Amino acid sequence: MRSLTLAEARERSSLITVTSYAVELDLDQGAEVFGSRTVVRFACAEPGADSWVDLKARSVETVSLNGAPLDPASAADGRLALTGLAADNELVVAATMAYSHDGQGLHRATDPADDLDYVYGHLFLDAAPSVYACFDQPDLKAPYDVTVHAPLDWTVLGNGAAEQTSPGTWTLATTKPLATYFMTVCAGPYVSVRDEHDGIPLGVHARASLREPLERHAAELFDVTKRSFDYFHGLFGIRYPFGEYHQVFVPEFNAGAMENPGCVTFRDQYLYRGAATRDELLTRANTVSHEMSHMWFGDIVTMKWWDDLWLNESFAEYMSHRCLVDATEYTDAWVDSSIVRKVWGYGAERSPSTHPVAGVEALDAQSALQNFDGISYAKGAATLRQLIAYVGDDQFIAGVRAYLTDKSYGNGTLADFLGAIETASGKDLEAWSRGWLLTADRDTISVEIEEQDGLVERAVMNRQSPPDRPADRPHAFDVAGWTDGRELGRVRATITAPETTLAELEGTPEPAVLVPNASDLTWARVRLSDSTVAALPTQLAQIPDGQARAVVWSSLIDGVHGATTSPEAFLEVFDAAWPHETNSSILTRVAAYAEHRVVPYFVPRDQQEAALARLNRAGVGLLERATAGTTESLAAARLVAGTSDDETLLRAWADGKGLPAGLEEDGDFRWIVVRNLASRGLIDVADIDGFRAKDDTLQGGLNALLCRASLPRAEAKAWAWEQLTGRQGRSNYEMVHLARGFWAASDDALVADYVPRYFTDVPAMSAWVGEDALSRVVLVAFPRVFTDETARLSAEAISRDDLTPAVHRSLVDADAELREALASRATFAAAV
Repeated sequence: MRSLTLAEARERSSLITVTSYAVELDLDQGAEVFGSRTVVRFACAEPGADSWVDLKARSVETVSLNGAPLDPASAADGRLALTGLAADNELVVAATMAYSHDGQGLHRATDPADDLDYVYGHLFLDAAPSVYACFDQPDLKAPYDVTVHAPLDWTVLGNGAAEQTSPGTWTLATTKPLATYFMTVCAGPYVSVRDEHDGIPLGVHARASLREPLERHAAELFDVTKRSFDYFHGLFGIRYPFGEYHQVFVPEFNAGAMENPGCVTFRDQYLYRGAATRDELLTRANTVSHEMSHMWFGDIVTMKWWDDLWLNESFAEYMSHRCLVDATEYTDAWVDSSIVRKVWGYGAERSPSTHPVAGVEALDAQSALQNFDGISYAKGAATLRQLIAYVGDDQFIAGVRAYLTDKSYGNGTLADFLGAIETASGKDLEAWSRGWLLTADRDTISVEIEEQDGLVERAVMNRQSPPDRPADRPHAFDVAGWTDGRELGRVRATITAPETTLAELEGTPEPAVLVPNASDLTWARVRLSDSTVAALPTQLAQIPDGQARAVVWSSLIDGVHGATTSPEAFLEVFDAAWPHETNSSILTRVAAYAEHRVVPYFVPRDQQEAALARLNRAGVGLLERATAGTTESLAAARLVAGTSDDETLLRAWADGKGLPAGLEEDGDFRWIVVRNLASRGLIDVADIDGFRAKDDTLQGGLNALLCRASLPRAEAKAWAWEQLTGRQGRSNYEMVHLARGFWAASDDALVADYVPRYFTDVPAMSAWVGEDALSRVVLVAFPRVFTDETARLSAEAISRDDLTPAVHRSLVDADAELREALASRATFAAAV
């Protein structure tokens, strides 16, 4: 089905004004299809003109326009033609729709724990027509009246407050004007915990089998929700307008969450079944606050077209971290951002697919989806921090308030937003915007020191703009230095030239470690000096500033990817500093990055066991010292479980014996152990099935698939490949878990024959897998056989002209990671 183009959207919005939607869904027609009846009332600026409505139905039963029947067969290629429109129109469409199993549209999943079915709507970016007939573009907003018929034992939730008006029939309150992709319905035997705050009814909901973790985590979820409401009400000066506020934890969700007004959907992995580290709770709290901030930026005011997606996501990314720091216990949220979000964003910036934060004209809806990445989120948030430094925080908030007030329940653009900030601040943002928003890539910043007698004689900050994407970006940030844990100097400055003398550092003691952008206020490649990198094994753990430590780790990760830092240097710092890390985000994320990225990608296959042994020793050391039940203990135990080659220990832990305190009943931890056993060939399919029997849940089934795909046997790989790439009816999550396990192998020969098959079999899946889900499968399933032949096949695949936009973008990004690994291995050929 063709994607809506920008030209078509502009033409249609100049012609059509949607007055209202009345949507009636019948979810009581079995497991495969549901009924959909839509009444759309809309005005036409040019009576007699033609247009179309978007409709992706299994079958269309009846259609009428202004009382006159239309031929249902005229619906084709995702569109229903409308001819001879009146000034005021009423379109009625009755259709049968198909449930999805790829996380898009109206997704239906069965929970194997109790065989109960759950439904939720995820209509981003262009999936709304698979649920109801609509003018599917973000600038044609309208209020909704929704009615749902469901099985008698189901609960229904949606954008408006839901009331059961008769057995099995639910009526939802009329909404404020919404963009089509925000409409949602969640239905099934959900369990709930309810509360109220400041006159707003609150609810959190999940599958029945997750009742215990839902109830255990409800107080924390409500606390973050209430604090976020208070913070945003005060900051924006506009009350939340969408009635009740429900947060629904749903199965097999493609993203982290979705900001449907009044009914936010989250991936239900956020309801941690077992032990959770502090950074995992911080991540969830950040997601709660992120989605709530969207109620203002995205929901009250929606971007006019998808090319201004950054207006939604950059804003929410920035505001959620600001809210956590100012209003919750998670005052180290920006540290988490540095080691999680910005590492993700820097990866996107390194890829050939990099793009400006704003101003990239998306010619159609699906191409816009390809820029829904770490640049729109993490770089956009960093850019907003630089904007605040440039205009002032009070002026920024005044501009935001004016923008939200002026555009309430309508649409906004980059020009509208910057205009509001310019008016509030009195500053011209044209040059600033050109450098920060409209030019891709990032500057490299570094400091050169000249010393004499142990003192800094001269310090120069260098700012190097990418030669192929030159830009003049002012940077407001700081530089700080430490020796043996003592801060010897810190300079805060706004850098506007390629070279800037840091006079404040002159005459201060030369530090062992000097960190540009120590507070991580700007977006740049931080190049640490050779002397600083050499000192890190003994110095990094002593630096008391967690934010600066996160910047150092981020710089090391960036350097490994860019072949300027060897994996050996990274592992040396890990050996010495990681076991003494006190920030939970740094502790857990750096361990995961070392185990799942640095070793498998940048260390040659024949040296990986030795590298994993180093990680394991660090984990064992920390586990022996850490207080039981703490984040330190849990992070260490997970690292040991994933890297140990001690079969006796692993089998004992898998059987629940001798476990670290607090993990005795933790099924998710057991699966880490089982996967390690499986990838080493120490268990077989029957053993995996036995562990699955102990955890007969949705998550247990997914982990069992991952473990079975990890078995280092030819028959296991053949089975996994067929389950992944054949039409086996696998869900989006099942495909991703199969892909995650497939390339696990101690020898490339076991999986080498599948490398060329990947480049034909996986792109072909676009015939039955949605773009959003398939983009993830393409990335995760990309061959981990790091050879020139893989690179050649990859380049050939990228040059094809029959790839869908999502497949092409994911291939480009995966290919970039392959070439980073090859470059690093070629540069640092010595043993690790």
